[in-house]
Amino acid sequence: MLEIIKAIILGIVQGITEWLPVSSTGHMILVNEFLPMQLSEEFVNLFLVIIQLGSIMAVVVLYFSKLNPFSFKKDREEKKNTWILWGKVLVASVPAAIVGLLFDDVIDELLYNPVTVALALIIYGILFIAIENRKVKPQVNTAEQMTFGKALGIGCYQMLALIPGTSRSGSTILGASLLGCARPVAAEFSFFMAIPVMFGASALKLLKYVLKVGLHFSALELGVLFAGCVVAFAVSLLVIKGLMAFVRNHSFRIFGWYRIILGNVILAYFLLFR
Repeated sequence: MLEIIKAIILGIVQGITEWLPVSSTGHMILVNEFLPMQLSEEFVNLFLVIIQLGSIMAVVVLYFSKLNPFSFKKDREEKKNTWILWGKVLVASVPAAIVGLLFDDVIDELLYNPVTVALALIIYGILFIAIENRKVKPQVNTAEQMTFGKALGIGCYQMLALIPGTSRSGSTILGASLLGCARPVAAEFSFFMAIPVMFGASALKLLKYVLKVGLHFSALELGVLFAGCVVAFAVSLLVIKGLMAFVRNHSFRIFGWYRIILGNVILAYFLLFR
């Protein structure tokens, strides 16, 4: 039961931090430090990736109509625009997919540590504040106005999310903002980009787990996976709706300050007390 409770807590943290530009990895490190799961290291690493499927299903549910090119409610032009949107999402996913497949293990070995995460949190926090202090009128106010070139550019920024602590949503939102996208467009496109990225990352991690351990899960492990995914899904529904309402009238500056504070907390804790 204690492991299920930990999975629920991690699901809550995942559901909140996956969509806010604050780094889910940084928060997971802190939670795991004080509430470590008493399961195998291989399973815990798998769980922390698979739990993202719960979050991504929230995007699929909330935006199903907009992302469904087969909807009977859409006319030919709307269906065409939906296919074009998927084309932009897939183009934006290519850079991170290539780099992730080639260097996933190297990145985990060299960069997955508290100091890297803390520094990435702080640096990105400063960048968020700097970008929000610019007085630049956005050029892209709808997904239809976004070109394939800009989508590819956002995808290149997403490669930075392979560095633990940068945040996938943080990287893509920063990139989209620098490329002239309005905040709602940047946030929404970041959600859509997460679909192929997270499904791909989960499939890759599951494949590595199966090759190393085999497709064997205990009843407890299945319960932990189920609890984490369901909670991450439910929390993500609320957070995505809340974030879209927030960004229409507010800047991302508050997330910048939050990242800087959290980064310094992690840095101080692991340098002074570990």
